[in-house]
Amino acid sequence: MDPVLIIDIDGPVATLTMNRPAKRNAMCDELLDAIDGFFSAPPKGVRVVILTGTAGHFCSGLDLSEHVARDAEGTMRHSRNWHRVMDVIQMSGLPVVSAMFGAVIGGGLELAASTHVRIAEPSCIFQLPEGRRGIFVGGGATVRVGRILGADRMCEMMLTGRKFDTDEGLAMGLTHYAVGEGEALIKARELAHGIAKNASLSNYMMIQAISRISDMSRSDGLFTESLAAAVSQTSADAEEGLKAFLEKRKPVFR
Repeated sequence: MDPVLIIDIDGPVATLTMNRPAKRNAMCDELLDAIDGFFSAPPKGVRVVILTGTAGHFCSGLDLSEHVARDAEGTMRHSRNWHRVMDVIQMSGLPVVSAMFGAVIGGGLELAASTHVRIAEPSCIFQLPEGRRGIFVGGGATVRVGRILGADRMCEMMLTGRKFDTDEGLAMGLTHYAVGEGEALIKARELAHGIAKNASLSNYMMIQAISRISDMSRSDGLFTESLAAAVSQTSADAEEGLKAFLEKRKPVFR
């Protein structure tokens, strides 16, 4: 049986390919566990991750055909596990680039929103169709997607079940880049290898601090920014970065 998650490592960049083509890469517990396992213990030397799909789709959300009847407590615990895994992706310390095409629907959009850089091909469809199925989002959309779109637009998106295309997604922030057909993975590799050349501590601080600061009051956020600046700007990498700038060469970080 083919693995549900294919892992390919090219130097500092790992590419994770969700591999359930017959299901439009719908998320099952096995796939979620595989993603969790990678980010919980990433291979040594990996500095950036690319997350993508196969057979023309990124991820069509929760696999409803494998839905298990749960009571309220079981449903809550299942949702909280999704939250935990999405947090691991967002906060593992590794920058994550999504190369998206086709379905980015429901849980697939929640997954994409937990990544840091998103690239979309013209075939992308962004949708939160849970209302049409008599359910509610449970993988973190109200926080992550809601912060991208704003509560008002997300509410309308769910009430109507409307689909957004790549250009609309770009305008609203669901994706950061719009590229041509077949170009998402190419662009993702280009960006990932560039991000991998940053100082790892700087990347870590960006991932750990910025989203947390957005949860804070103005004064707490500014103080936290100062702490992050103090740690990063007194590191060996900062010394190398300044030295390289003065010597007009590219820095060589740890």
